[in-house]
Amino acid sequence: MFKNQYDSDITTWSPNGRLFQVEYAMESVKQGSASVGVKSNEHVVLVALKRSPKEELASYQEKIFLIDDHCGMSATGLISDGRVLARMMRSQCMEHTYLYDAPHPMQRLITDVADKY
Repeated sequence: MFKNQYDSDITTWSPNGRLFQVEYAMESVKQGSASVGVKSNEHVVLVALKRSPKEELASYQEKIFLIDDHCGMSATGLISDGRVLARMMRSQCMEHTYLYDAPHPMQRLITDVADKY
């Protein structure tokens, strides 16, 4: 994809009626790999698809992140965005555990992520 004068902002429409930032995001999703989570009453399983090392610069990128002792996450699409979210969630959990000596409530952690991004 080529950059042009209409792709600097998500609210800038091209003369053809296109939003290039949305198209770039959709292309990023297409190039990402799948990730699946399954939950039962006692366990949670996260599975992420490994891409072939021939297609990427590095041989493999971690897609499943441990956030705290009681939670984890899986990222698809741009893994660098997932690493930023994981780092932010880890710091939120560490700060809460340090202040209150208890694990961070999941609903509040999800709300914090949704409010920030």
